[in-house]
Amino acid sequence: RSVSAFLLNRSSDLTTKKGIKKSRGVNASIVILVCLILAVLFFRYVLGNPSNFEDGNIDNHPLNLLGTMYKGGFVVPIILTLLLTVIVISVERFFALNKAKGKGNLIKFVAEVKEELTKGNIDAAQKLCDKQQGSVAAIVDAGLTKYREVESLNVANEIKIQAIKDEIEEATAIQLPSMQQNLPIVATISTLGTLMGLFGTVLGMIRAFQALAGAGGVDSMALSVGISEALVNTASGIATGALAIISYAFYSGKVDNMTYAIEEVSFALAQTYSETHK
Repeated sequence: RSVSAFLLNRSSDLTTKKGIKKSRGVNASIVILVCLILAVLFFRYVLGNPSNFEDGNIDNHPLNLLGTMYKGGFVVPIILTLLLTVIVISVERFFALNKAKGKGNLIKFVAEVKEELTKGNIDAAQKLCDKQQGSVAAIVDAGLTKYREVESLNVANEIKIQAIKDEIEEATAIQLPSMQQNLPIVATISTLGTLMGLFGTVLGMIRAFQALAGAGGVDSMALSVGISEALVNTASGIATGALAIISYAFYSGKVDNMTYAIEEVSFALAQTYSETHK
């Protein structure tokens, strides 16, 4: 029983040795704050530049698209913040997940590891992990190391196989949160961006109808501003939501592919041990 407990519970020490640590990505709160500051500055000094309006007066009709966007009102910098956040997190996830995947092709790596396991060549499989590097290879290497450890212990094969699986699961549980980091933020923005665009649209239409209902006749300036606010916020909100959906789907797929690769190697390890240690 004590040997079984040793096999099933001693994982944190090994994962530390093998370098499977929870890596820290970019803090989403800092990203959002920086993006908010940039969005407000862009709204105030670029979109709100007097040269974008007639007679250099921001209260007049806009002369170009930048001026039209400025007329979208306070919702515009909020949507810009969401858009910039999606872009920054997407770039950060691109580098983080590429690093986690390792240097070589992941499918080829898994196939080569399985081939070496079939031959019973654990040393060659570990050399492939050293060559591949990245989080996936480190997790697989932890399973291979456990494979070698349990061979010298005098316990039932079922316990040994379970120990190998548990080691890989524990290593994966440590690393997986860092792979998925910030993706829930992108998923939230995919909905929030569209909702903010709709909110800005409603505000713009309210302003437009107020211009139509004016006691002194139609206020063309106010009507124009209201329509601009509605259309700008609609377009920017939909664009932000669409980009967030695409980004989330793309990177979630990458995380799933790495998880499937780990599970495939885990199954191959257990099957190889079962077949070679009857």
